[in-house]
Amino acid sequence: MKTIQDYDFKGKKALIRVDFNVPLNDQMEVTDETRINAAIPTIKKILNDGGSCILMSHLGRPKNGPEDKFSLRHIVPNLGKKLGVPIKFANDCIGQSAIEGSRSLKGGEVLLLENVRFYKEETAGDEDFAQKLANLGDIYVNDAFGTAHRAHASTTVAAKFFDEKCCGNVMQAELENAKKVLSNAEEPFTAIMGGAKISDKIMIIEQLLDKVDHLIIGGGMSYTFFKAMGGQIGNSLVEEDKLGLAKELISKAKEKGVDLQLPKDSIVADDFNNNANTQTADNYAIPEGFMGLDIGPESREVFAKIIENSKTILWNGPMGVFEMSNFAQGTNTIAKAVVKATENGGFSLIGGGDSASAVNNLGYGEKVSYVSTGGGALLEYMEGKTLPGVAALEE
Repeated sequence: MKTIQDYDFKGKKALIRVDFNVPLNDQMEVTDETRINAAIPTIKKILNDGGSCILMSHLGRPKNGPEDKFSLRHIVPNLGKKLGVPIKFANDCIGQSAIEGSRSLKGGEVLLLENVRFYKEETAGDEDFAQKLANLGDIYVNDAFGTAHRAHASTTVAAKFFDEKCCGNVMQAELENAKKVLSNAEEPFTAIMGGAKISDKIMIIEQLLDKVDHLIIGGGMSYTFFKAMGGQIGNSLVEEDKLGLAKELISKAKEKGVDLQLPKDSIVADDFNNNANTQTADNYAIPEGFMGLDIGPESREVFAKIIENSKTILWNGPMGVFEMSNFAQGTNTIAKAVVKATENGGFSLIGGGDSASAVNNLGYGEKVSYVSTGGGALLEYMEGKTLPGVAALEE
């Protein structure tokens, strides 16, 4: 696969698929610039070469065509500030404003297209729609690793209409860091899996059982394991149809000599809100009417010790409902332990999504080895699946 370093963009219009699917508040201001920041080096390299950039992205999940709250025009101020150049905005991604905007673009200039998902043809991977996007540029660059697992028009299909295509810096770094964990992990290798459901993580857990020394499981999914082992879990989250699977994973870990760590205790609450009554409970005996919303003090201590002594760490998913301050301590403790392991010379990969938000919000983004921008894409890549967006660049 070629990278942007393999090309001189002088005089060329680069059609770049970026990932500007960023959170906005009620005032339509960007609240987390991680994905915008990630795309800047790729854009700057092309501009510095004397090329121009046509940026396409999705934002949110618009259902019925254009909606202002999903318009990429809200990103323009942030992007202009970071690039230090005025951003031209086309209020469509394939119509007249896009065509004219692209034609008049000069070297060193940037055109941002409107949300590609305002057309249902985008997610359908429609060829005609992809061709219209492709007509806007001379060379195709995919830097949206976070959507590389989707065979959409802008992420995959458009690439087939170009002789010259390559990946941007984000895509390249994501793949290199994932390979480092999958193929060259220094031991001890610890994977930390959190989040609500086993069903979301089953494939990656199965893959990791052949690679890791320690597998730490926290978050909502841990209660399915405790129920499978005969524990009383009160009102905690449980996937009833995955109890057999949980038992199976425990057996597999034992067979493969993997140290599977489940949280011994939880901070439990009598309601799903930050001001609920709370107590600490053993995970085999959570009282009726209470639900586990974070890992407890004993679990935090055990998990942190294992992580701090690890040489490779993969973390995907929070340890509790970290958005509520009273149930964020478990996730914070894990983040601090990952930072400490990194400072001790370990390699840490934070697997996108909520884990990335937690690490960045705590100000630890610069203190770990790599924070992935792609939750689902990273998981699928690590599960051994072919990502359509990557395959399209290799053809």
